Amino acid sequence: MKFDILTLFPEMFESLSESIIGRAIEKGIINLNIIDIRNFSKDKHKKVDDTPYGGGAGMVIRPDVVYDAYKSIYDKDAKVIYMSPQGKKLDQEKVESLSKEKHIILLCGHYEGIDQRVLDEIAPEEISIGDYVLTGGEIPAMVLVDSVSRYVEGVLAKESISEESFSNGLLEYPQYTRPEIFNGNKVPEILLTGHHENIRKWRRQESIKNTYFKRPKLLENVDLTKEDIKYIEELKNRSSL
Repeated sequence: MKFDILTLFPEMFESLSESIIGRAIEKGIINLNIIDIRNFSKDKHKKVDDTPYGGGAGMVIRPDVVYDAYKSIYDKDAKVIYMSPQGKKLDQEKVESLSKEKHIILLCGHYEGIDQRVLDEIAPEEISIGDYVLTGGEIPAMVLVDSVSRYVEGVLAKESISEESFSNGLLEYPQYTRPEIFNGNKVPEILLTGHHENIRKWRRQESIKNTYFKRPKLLENVDLTKEDIKYIEELKNRSSL
């Protein structure tokens, strides 16, 4: 998968060269191309913004600079996304859908935003990572690249993502490793038995318990077995005591 990222602050994306995403880039599974919008400014000082028409605080990024940067990597088949707090919230369903794309172009705003005319011209999909405002679209773009890349074939083993939080509609079960005893707390005995079916059942129940107490609304969209429903009733009875 190829990501083209249009930004005023390309150095912010250096962290994506680390860890899992970094290894995927090295293997050629992920292609990350950072485009500095300032390079398309015709101003000798590389100025890319100006005061808003109608007055108001802050500065607005010029449409011509953004458009020229976009045209430099234009691909009619690419998915174009503008990281914006006004967009639809990024969720697991959207992440998995985007992971099937071959080419994604991400536009990062900054300051008071981008001139509306170039947004109308490019017509990107707007995506938000939450109902709050950040100083720019760079951090949201990194969130999207990281979350989507993990579902691109070859980046992670399928087993690594099949039981993660949200992958099956539930939150993930708790994880444990060595030492077997930490500050007097022992690893759950069942995980030491080597009985794979019992461990699977325990993990399923722990996922349901985590979801029930932390994000109960998620359970409304999960395909629950009779055993799952019985366990949820037990949790309800325990919590009412």
